[in-house]
Amino acid sequence: MTQPHLRPGRLRLVSYNIRKALGTDRRRNPARICNVIAAMEADIVVLQEADLRLGARPTAIPLTELSQLGGLHVVDFGQSAKSLGWHGNAMLVREGIAVRDLHRMVLPGFEPRGAIAADLDTPAGPLRVGGLHLGLLRGSRRLQLTHIMDELNRMPERPTVLAGDMNEWSERVGLGRLARKFEIHAPGRSFHARRPVAALDRIATGPGLVIAESGVWHEQPAPAASDHLPIWADLHHV
Repeated sequence: MTQPHLRPGRLRLVSYNIRKALGTDRRRNPARICNVIAAMEADIVVLQEADLRLGARPTAIPLTELSQLGGLHVVDFGQSAKSLGWHGNAMLVREGIAVRDLHRMVLPGFEPRGAIAADLDTPAGPLRVGGLHLGLLRGSRRLQLTHIMDELNRMPERPTVLAGDMNEWSERVGLGRLARKFEIHAPGRSFHARRPVAALDRIATGPGLVIAESGVWHEQPAPAASDHLPIWADLHHV
């Protein structure tokens, strides 16, 4: 049976930089992150900083915690057997959404970065979802966006949405390479979670997709769970 929030014609996408489950209270609490995700009733979730940085980059959220999310499953982007994602980028999808193909990208720039994309079959139609966490330097972000756009151009056509921590403080400049083919949405200020001043987290929709509603999730315990608040958008095919 289709779950009530996996509705034909509408998909809820969430993007969340979970800061390796380290909260603003300096406590690492994966269960708290899972509580935030569960409350948002998402159909697709892209996470940033989902893995720890050292060694085999083990997941910051144990699989036992993820199993409590009820209906959301991990897409297998793992950088190692212990990782949840690729360069910290991970994805969860709800039952009823089929994963057809996976794309892992190694991004250029001053710091090691990566991006992911998954080709999905959803009740609303075919969809490609990308998750990204761009670099701290604008010069690196420009190189990374050029690389991402080149990679996407080589893939078969499919309605595409990209979401993640784009690390761009300006809402007017800095993401021009992406804006040539995508409409960029800043649902609101998501950083810092305790006192949001910057819309670092964005969603970019390609042709064939529109956002009906979007926002920043402020409900407890989100302000304490990470230094970013999650953002969400309800997507429709057109």
